[in-house]
Amino acid sequence: MSTLILWPGRPAARLPQFNWASILSIGWRTIRRQFARRRQREAWRAIADDPHLLRDLGFTREQALSEASKPFWR
Repeated sequence: MSTLILWPGRPAARLPQFNWASILSIGWRTIRRQFARRRQREAWRAIADDPHLLRDLGFTREQALSEASKPFWR
């Protein structure tokens, strides 16, 4: 159900009602994504010292370290 808001001189507008379950779900998804990014960055850091793996993936050591140095929120 929406809340009806009346402003003088403007038509009525309905505001959406928030569902707490969906808000919490979005929050958990964000946290899981950040942990996944952190694990990926740690993996890049570990791979950076192995030239064979880097060559297989098609990356240079500098690219791997650059990717590893990014913060988890990017």
